[in-house]
Amino acid sequence: MNTGDQKTFTNSAAIIFTAPQIFDEESFDALLWQRLQSLEILDAKAYAYDTRVEADPSSAKFSFSIKEEAFYIIGLHPASSRQARRFTYPTLVFNPHAQFEHLKETTKYDMMKNAVRKRDIAYSGSVNPMLQDFGESSEAFQYSGREYDKSWQCPLKITHAEIKHNSSP
Repeated sequence: MNTGDQKTFTNSAAIIFTAPQIFDEESFDALLWQRLQSLEILDAKAYAYDTRVEADPSSAKFSFSIKEEAFYIIGLHPASSRQARRFTYPTLVFNPHAQFEHLKETTKYDMMKNAVRKRDIAYSGSVNPMLQDFGESSEAFQYSGREYDKSWQCPLKITHAEIKHNSSP
């Protein structure tokens, strides 16, 4: 949302789950995609997809949409192979996609990217192999923090296009 020269954004939100316990990345990965699919199905009943992004999880322009607002998801859990992704409880962080777009329009994106990668090297000895520059490939590859091979396909099925939304009150 643009208010004159100053841009304002929806805040980030974290959803922390106290159960189930996560013992490996595969379990967290499966639960993350199940939860996002459930949210997507529920959201599609009342809202259209954010038109600023694409609904195809394989697209470099993909972002997860809730209430017509695109979000970049970061999954955290205690069993992550990446120390920077470890947290006591399974957690999903929803970051407004528009913030990343704004950062890319300025020099602040490179500063943030370099800080994240520097921290990743300090914690885990290397940059997360799934970490890509914003907008160069589907961000879905980065949501869970799990390393996928080249054959991985995002299990998320976007249903928004199947539902006709009434734009009148």
